[in-house]
Amino acid sequence: MSETSIQQLIQVLSVALIPGILAITMHEVAHGWVAKQLGDPTAYMLGRLTLNPLKHVDPLGTVVVPIAMLLLSGGTMAFGWAKPVPVAFRNLRHPKRDMVLVAAAGPISNFLMATGWAVLAAGLTFAGSDSSAAQWLFNNCIFGMQINVILAVFNLLPIPPLDGGRVLAGLLPRAGSNALERIEPFGLIIVVLLMMSGVLWAIMGPLRNFFLKFYFNLAGLA
Repeated sequence: MSETSIQQLIQVLSVALIPGILAITMHEVAHGWVAKQLGDPTAYMLGRLTLNPLKHVDPLGTVVVPIAMLLLSGGTMAFGWAKPVPVAFRNLRHPKRDMVLVAAAGPISNFLMATGWAVLAAGLTFAGSDSSAAQWLFNNCIFGMQINVILAVFNLLPIPPLDGGRVLAGLLPRAGSNALERIEPFGLIIVVLLMMSGVLWAIMGPLRNFFLKFYFNLAGLA
């Protein structure tokens, strides 16, 4: 890796590391926390209801893929995942209904974090500070909005085992739920094929842009 590439990597990581880790970690913790409230303590018993990123890191999805995408996109695009929080749906008090709530908790946490970053960005803009620390924090806010929107939109795709697939399975009649369950073993293959063909980004692009426009407006960055 050239010296320029190393400097670029350090610069990108300096503003992506904190919001990126928070986005991925909080997404998983949200699943486990809601599951615990609804009767399944599995994630809690395994020590996964923690903000310690080491408990959630997937070497490929949390480290390699996000860094590679940041470098390839010049710091404008990132994507990743953590180790899924285990949920024993049979332990939930109302499995079919509660599955929807547990699955939706992850994307909802990302939308809430995007809101938090937008409010912080608005505060920084209002304060008007031009110090290097303020600019660094502002760039964290921009990336925080971006990564959380991307994670939320991606996970809401109605393809099992993504969160959107589980939400849809919980809302459909039994026949529809069973059909989705049969698709689930092939879900990640379907996602990879959609990604490689460009269809995935064609679907996600308009939704991502819609939510980013909302959060940028909230931050006063129309």
